[in-house]
Amino acid sequence: MKKLFFIAAILTGIIYPQQKIDFEFDFAQFAYDSSNNFVEFYYSFNQGTMKPVADSSGSKVDAILKISITDSLTGEFLVNNQWKVSHYIDSGESEDTQSLIGVIGFILPEGPKKIEITGTDLNNTNNTKNIIDNFTVHPIIADEVGISDIQLAYKMVQGSENVNSIFYKNTYEVVPVPNLVFGKGQPVLFYYVELYHLDNLGQDESKLRLNEMILNSRGKVVINKDKYFSRNADSRVEVGSEVIAAYPTDTYTIILSLIDSLNSKGVSTSKKFFVYNPEIFIEDEADMGDLSILGTTFGSMSEEELDDIFEKARYIASSAEIDRYKKLSTEDGKRQYMNDFWKARDQFSDTPQNEYYLNYFQRVEIANARYNTLSRQGWKTDRGRVFLMYGEPTEIERYPSQIETRPYEIWQYTDIEGGVYFIFADLLGFSDYNLIHSTKRGELRDDNWTRRIYVR
Repeated sequence: MKKLFFIAAILTGIIYPQQKIDFEFDFAQFAYDSSNNFVEFYYSFNQGTMKPVADSSGSKVDAILKISITDSLTGEFLVNNQWKVSHYIDSGESEDTQSLIGVIGFILPEGPKKIEITGTDLNNTNNTKNIIDNFTVHPIIADEVGISDIQLAYKMVQGSENVNSIFYKNTYEVVPVPNLVFGKGQPVLFYYVELYHLDNLGQDESKLRLNEMILNSRGKVVINKDKYFSRNADSRVEVGSEVIAAYPTDTYTIILSLIDSLNSKGVSTSKKFFVYNPEIFIEDEADMGDLSILGTTFGSMSEEELDDIFEKARYIASSAEIDRYKKLSTEDGKRQYMNDFWKARDQFSDTPQNEYYLNYFQRVEIANARYNTLSRQGWKTDRGRVFLMYGEPTEIERYPSQIETRPYEIWQYTDIEGGVYFIFADLLGFSDYNLIHSTKRGELRDDNWTRRIYVR
């Protein structure tokens, strides 16, 4: 979501004033061990939007990069630090074409995370930009074959001798593109990905297939090609490039799939990127799609993914909205509907993120982590539903092992309707707590709820 406002500004002709700092970031996860991933964060400051200062060595710009990462389940800080970055201006190039680009990596444990990253012009501290995002760490090293996230780059040097470069890894020097924008001024896209546990795909002599596919915002296949290689190592690095100088302005998705046809196994990863080519004429305007969903989260989702998202959103949808969605029969229609559905709930339309959407699906992940049962995912349980609709309770009273009663919990919300509470009970003894009473209007109410929890 954080990239969408940037591309929208390009398409609509919005230009930030000079004092607005142009700061962006991206990240990619790579395997580390059975319970952690190594996560790289790529950042960029456009020096043309910063205030230069002179010293004895020349003219330079300075910035402060601040990163805080918290565990979404516990609220614990995993990272909370800041760094100073500086860059001397090359007189042979335009300030607007130069950027301070860097990378910082952290070992992060499994689970949902919240990141807040801030870029500030040190010579004009009022010139700052703050970005908040959410992501989940799923450890890649396991018994099955694995694939890292895709890192997109504007420059890649194979067999680089510059081993001291911060962008050096596995004999490659990979310079990232934190804003993920290609096209005019950046006509070639490079990608880097790591493949793991290839021996788990079988010990036979057949070759493995790496499929590369690029889709536009309407799901139309732009590129679809295969590369074959032997199983001569347990892990390997794969790199590639695409010339996108002739791509129309649009949002695209690159998908890399590692496939073992013989053993019917495979794994895939994907990455969105943006192309800005205002001089490329689109012969078929239908290929442009609906600009209202251009670059949105839903632009490249399958129908199954869209249905799954709406199923999770039923708790906050009206009956009329549910009926309208059921009548939709095309992917494009569902994409447009989902874009409108969440846009209508975005309380801060002037920010690049849809905070409501991000917070809601962060709650889905938290609900799954907290309230899963043997038969249902956490978001489908009564506690999960209440958590999704109303958020974190002000206070929870837990009674897990009372002699005369079944386990129950009392959730209190002091900021809803002057104060309400919900009571959940494990009536069957399988840690599946059902809602048995609430003082919230529209919820189940049973003033005699205590009779249901007494052990007779």
